[in-house]
Amino acid sequence: MNPTTRTPGHPDYADTTRTPEQLGRDAVGRTEAQVIGTSPIERTAIEREEELFTINMGPHHPATHGVLRLLVELEGEVVRVLKPMVGYVHTGIEKSCETMSYWKVIPFVERMDYLSYFFNMEAFCGATEKLLELEIPRRAAWLRILHLELNRIHSHLVGLGTTALDLGAISMFWYCFRERDKILDLFEMSSGQRMHTRYFQVGGVVEDIPVGFAERVKAFCADMPERIDQYAALLDQNEIFLQRTKNIGVVSRERMLDLGVTGPLLRAAGEPWDLRKVDDYLPYSEFDFNIPIGTIGDNYDRYRVRLNEMRESVRIVEQAIDGLPEGPWIADDRKVVLPPRDELGTSMEALIHHFKLVTEGFRVPPGEVYFPIEGPRGEYGVFLVADGSSKPVRVHMRDPSFVNLQSLRDMCVGGYVADLIANLAMLDPILGGIDR
Repeated sequence: MNPTTRTPGHPDYADTTRTPEQLGRDAVGRTEAQVIGTSPIERTAIEREEELFTINMGPHHPATHGVLRLLVELEGEVVRVLKPMVGYVHTGIEKSCETMSYWKVIPFVERMDYLSYFFNMEAFCGATEKLLELEIPRRAAWLRILHLELNRIHSHLVGLGTTALDLGAISMFWYCFRERDKILDLFEMSSGQRMHTRYFQVGGVVEDIPVGFAERVKAFCADMPERIDQYAALLDQNEIFLQRTKNIGVVSRERMLDLGVTGPLLRAAGEPWDLRKVDDYLPYSEFDFNIPIGTIGDNYDRYRVRLNEMRESVRIVEQAIDGLPEGPWIADDRKVVLPPRDELGTSMEALIHHFKLVTEGFRVPPGEVYFPIEGPRGEYGVFLVADGSSKPVRVHMRDPSFVNLQSLRDMCVGGYVADLIANLAMLDPILGGIDR
C-alpha cells in the first residue's frame, strides 16, 4: 500500500507531499506526525503548551511596588505560571551590619523596609537589649509604642494609596498621602527627621518628645477616624473597586499558615495572630485594642483588615499619649548609653564615655537571640550572635515581605493577568526588605 493512501493515525502513515522542513516542529520539539499519533489527552496538553505566552513584568514596572521581576506564563489572559525573581536591589545590609559596631548598625537596618523604619529599629534594639539584659524605662517603652503605631498607620496609608492607584482610583492616593505627610511632620518634630530618624536607641529613645508634640498628636488622632471613614466611603461603594477585590486572590488560612505568612495577609484569612497580643516585647498588654480579621482571605478582606488596623492604631496612639508615664526616656547605663549632652562641657568622664561609645561602641556579652515583633506586613525578626566584642558576629533579618511573597503564586495562578496587579498591590511588598 502506498503510504500516501493511508489515513492519518495509521502506524505507517506518512505525508510524502511535504518535506520535513515544511512539517515543522511544535513548542516541545515534536513533528506534526508525532503530534497526530499521540492520544487526545496528550494532544490537548501539547496544544495548551503551544498557547502559553511568557512575559516579563518588571523589574522596572510601575505596578511591582519596587524592583521586582515576575516571570508570567499566560494562556490568553489567564495566569498559568508565576515565578517571582528577586535580588535586583540587593544591598548586603546584613553583612554590612556585621562590620559595624552595634551603635552604627541602627541606621543600616532602618533602610531595609523603608516604610517601617521604626519597626526595624525596635527589632534590632530589642535584640541587643535582650543580650545585654538591659531593661528600658517605662516612658521609653510608651514613646516607642507611640512612634511604632504612627509608623504602622503611615505604612498602611502608603499601601492603601498605591493599591487604589493600581486599580485606577488616583484620588485615594492623594488623600492617603495627605495624612501620611502629617505623620512625617510629627516624626520630624520628635526626632528632627521625617524618615530614617534613628530615634530608637539601645536603652530607650534618643530624647524626650518636645513641647507641643502631644497636642499635635492628639489633633491628628481626632481627625484620623473621620479620614478613615472617608476612605471607606469612597471604596466600599465603588463598584469597580468591589469587582476588582471581592473573591479575588483567595488563599485559605491553612495554606497561609503552611507558607509561614504573617500579618494582615494571615489575619485576612481568619487567623487572629498578632505578636502584640502574644508576646511581651513591649507593654502592649496595658493597651486596649482589637485585632481585625477577615473571613475568606480575598483582596477585599485584606483591604478591610488594614483599614481597621489603622483605626486600632489610632486608639493605641491616643492611649499612649494620654497615659505617658513620667521619668527618664533612656536607661542610666553609661557603658551603653550616651551621657546627657549638658554634662559634656563640665565632666571629663562623660566626655570620655561619649567619645568611646561613638567611636568604638559598647561590648555585648557572648550569646545569640532571635527577637520578633509585629510589623505592618507581619512578623519582623532579628537574629543576633554576639562574641563579647563591639560588633555582632552574625546578623540576620526575617523580613515579612520576603516570606509573604511565597503566597503570590497561590493568589494569582488561575486568575486573570489584570487581577495579578491587584494581588501584588494587596500583598504590599517592600523590595528593600525582600533583597536586603
